[in-house]
Amino acid sequence: MGDVRAFYGRWATIYDLLATLPGVRSWRRAAAAELSLSRGATVVEMGCGTGANLPHLRSAVGSEGRVLGLDVTREMLSRARGRGDADLLWGDATRPPLSGSIEGLLGTFVVGMFADPRSVVDEWCTLVEPGHRVALLHFSRSQRAWARPIDACYRAFVWASSTDKRQTDVADSHERRVEDAYRRLADRTADYRERRLAGGYLRLASGRVE
Repeated sequence: MGDVRAFYGRWATIYDLLATLPGVRSWRRAAAAELSLSRGATVVEMGCGTGANLPHLRSAVGSEGRVLGLDVTREMLSRARGRGDADLLWGDATRPPLSGSIEGLLGTFVVGMFADPRSVVDEWCTLVEPGHRVALLHFSRSQRAWARPIDACYRAFVWASSTDKRQTDVADSHERRVEDAYRRLADRTADYRERRLAGGYLRLASGRVE
């Protein structure tokens, strides 16, 4: 994860600007709502980045709830401070240093970074109390012809943030890992549901842990 930390550490400020654009906020509100959180619940975001989702999670659980944001990049966490009245943790989302009752878990734009996303989703599902939801939000290539320039930009971003730029299929490997994560979430949970946002560029999915 060293290359990933270095990349996001360098670009934390620009990432934060993009992550908080007005149009992007609606995606983040939708992701928080997908968890069907109750007031007073404890919710965790894995790979919280600069904290753009944290205010929406705080709104969902109310002042009596608890919001935890975990990220492996200290520069990202520094930008997240003060957002959403959240407890911020520095750590690896593949081995999250968490315990206690968790009633919701969100992973945003992060599962494609994991070498074994299926095992990570398994771990996340074990952290969440039965009857509560795990949700994933991630970019996806659109199949529309007019979307090709945006798809190309996305693939370039994936390559730039990759841990091994010698690979010839960096973006394809990334997409396969994302697909593995979504399939595992569907396998591990009940009431799995998935929808597309932003003209097909985003996949928002969730399932209820049994």
